[in-house]
Formats: sequence, structure tokens, C-alpha cells
Amino acid sequence: MKLFDTHAHLDNPRYDDDRDALMQRSRDAGVVCTLAMGTTAASSRKCIEIADRYPDVYAAVGIQPTYVGKPDAGDWDEIVELAKHPRVKAIGETGLDCYWDDNAPLPLQQTLFQQHIELSRQTGLPFIVHMRNSEAEVLQVLQDAGKQGPVNGIMHSFTGDWELAQKCLDLGMDISFAGMVTFKKSQDLREVAAKIPADRILIETDSPYLTPHPFRSKRPNEPWYVQHTAECLAEARGVSVQQFADQTTQNACRRFAIALDA
Repeated sequence: MKLFDTHAHLDNPRYDDDRDALMQRSRDAGVVCTLAMGTTAASSRKCIEIADRYPDVYAAVGIQPTYVGKPDAGDWDEIVELAKHPRVKAIGETGLDCYWDDNAPLPLQQTLFQQHIELSRQTGLPFIVHMRNSEAEVLQVLQDAGKQGPVNGIMHSFTGDWELAQKCLDLGMDISFAGMVTFKKSQDLREVAAKIPADRILIETDSPYLTPHPFRSKRPNEPWYVQHTAECLAEARGVSVQQFADQTTQNACRRFAIALDA
């Protein structure tokens, strides 16, 4: 069984003393690739350093929406340069967050979101969308971008309803699910996940956040926990875990233009 964790914050300091062991635990569990997700210019640099160190890790570079209110001068220019690195396979994470928008004004978030999408078009790299309390606002930015053609992106840790999922799929987005889909209260989300076309669904951990059942509230999330999300969604979709793991890994490799055998 091959698993692909499409969203993990491997640069998080809590992994600094344990990253080699963490990566080995992931390999032992069948995780063949992990995308290390940048949230600031400094975070993105560290993600690239991690990707350079581990052959089964690639990087995404961007400024996460809750950080857009306090970037250092030149941060965006640095993201543009970092996107040229050969280990970078995505732009992000970007998007909109109206939960913490006191720290990051929505108009500024929207401007940076649009810049990330434009960088995605320029580089051909997919962009990763963070969405919290901002479904309508995110959809509006995506629909505006979609007027220029299909958008090449992923809805990260999707928690919306089926109507929103359909609209995102129609625009060209893939839909990714994290540990929240395993929670007992998330039956509605599992029903949404069950309807996503087989070639458009991805899985992730968002490590060290959103630890799935049965480890929720017990320890920080790790990339190998993606197997629990895979098991939960395979059951919801009525397929074997092997089939679902292989399908989502193929989907991720196609979206991120990664050849695992290379």
C-alpha cells in the first residue's frame, strides 16, 4: 500500500529533534511521499531544506493567510524565487481565513491569494487553498480566477458541503481531506467525501495539527497517521484501503507532477 500525505508542516519546531525518526515511521507505514507545506518565506525555505534532505519529501512555498498581515519586506519576492527550486511542487498554502482576520485583514488576504494563483499560472505548479470561515469568499476568488481558464489547485482539509465541493470540482480543483473526516461528529463530511470522483480526491494530515481518530487529543499528528484517514474514507466510499490508497497516491502524483520511481 502506497500513501501520499499531500499537506504536512514538517518544518514545525516540534519535529526538530525527531525528524529522522518521524520520516522512518512514515516509510514503515507505507507513506511514499509527503508534501512539506510553507506558511511564510522563512517556513518555505525550511521546507525546501527538508525536501533536499529527504528524497521522499517535496516542498510547497507560500504565505498562509493568517500570516499575510505581518510579512517582512521582500517576502513575496522571495516566494517567487523559491518557487523555481526543483524540489518545489506547489504554491501555498494560500487562501482565506475569516476566523483570525483581525490579525490579517481580508482585503490583504484576498490580494495575496490572487498573487498565489497568478504565480501558479506562471509556474504551472498547483496552489493549495486554506479555507476557514470563508467559503463564499474563497469561492468568489476561485470563480474570478476560473474566468481565465481551469484553476490548478487543491482544496486543503476540506470541510465544506457537497454544493461547494461540486463548484470547486467544476473549476478544476481537487479536494483533499484531513483527520477531521475521521471524527465521530463528521458524518456529513464523510458523505461529501464519498461523492468526490475517484480521480479528484486526495488525503493529508496537516501535521502536526488535526490528529485523526484514534489518536485525537493524545499526541501531535504525523504523516504516517494519513493511513487512518485513508481507512476511514475507504470505508465511506465502499472500496478497499489498498485501492483507495493507490488511487489517492496516483492522483497526488499527477497533480504535483511527481514520478515516484524517478
